[in-house]
Amino acid sequence: MQTFEQAAIVTGGTRGFGRGIAEALAKAGYTTRTVARGEEADIVADAAEPGVAERVLTEHAHAPVVVVLNAGAIPDTAPVHEQTWESFTAPWEVDVRQAFEWTRAALRQPLAPGSVVVLLSSGAALGGSPRSGGYAGAKAMVRFIARYAGEESERLGLGIRFVALLPGLSPGTGVGDAGARAYAAKQGISVEEFRARLGPVVTPEIAGQAVLDVLGRPGAPAFTVSAAGLGEIQ
Repeated sequence: MQTFEQAAIVTGGTRGFGRGIAEALAKAGYTTRTVARGEEADIVADAAEPGVAERVLTEHAHAPVVVVLNAGAIPDTAPVHEQTWESFTAPWEVDVRQAFEWTRAALRQPLAPGSVVVLLSSGAALGGSPRSGGYAGAKAMVRFIARYAGEESERLGLGIRFVALLPGLSPGTGVGDAGARAYAAKQGISVEEFRARLGPVVTPEIAGQAVLDVLGRPGAPAFTVSAAGLGEIQ
């Protein structure tokens, strides 16, 4: 029979970082369910749609102790003057909306004391990303939401931990491949040369291990994620 300690939810959990995270949690003994729009997901739903978080947390997840918010849009990689408002704000409508909806649900339900909500932000939140529209700002807001939710959890005595992870640009994922193509073109080099200049990057397996490491490493509200591991951000 499933126990509280074994339950986990991963949004956007069928590909890229999400898949690596879901597989790592499953191998660690969690009964892990994925939420995504594709039919391969355990729960087929748009994670950013209002009401989905409340429904999943109450009907499907059986009181998860771990919720990983990984779903996000692949940003338009045109320079800012070639963007439309709709393309520029797509990461806000998906990445930020998802973070808002699920953290809100986790606090209002609330999840049980000791639960952990991990929000996938991005290294772009620190350094910007001029070829991804509003992506960098959206990911900065995801980090802020994690901090705000953590403060509210503490104020209300809920005992729910919220933590943001900020991986660097990582070809091999949908967002990372789009970014690599855009920045290679901007620099006038091949995608292969651009990837070589990046050096070791975060893979889905590294992302999965990062989540497991965070679960056993309380303290900081945010961490950078690189091929070398975690770095605390206060």
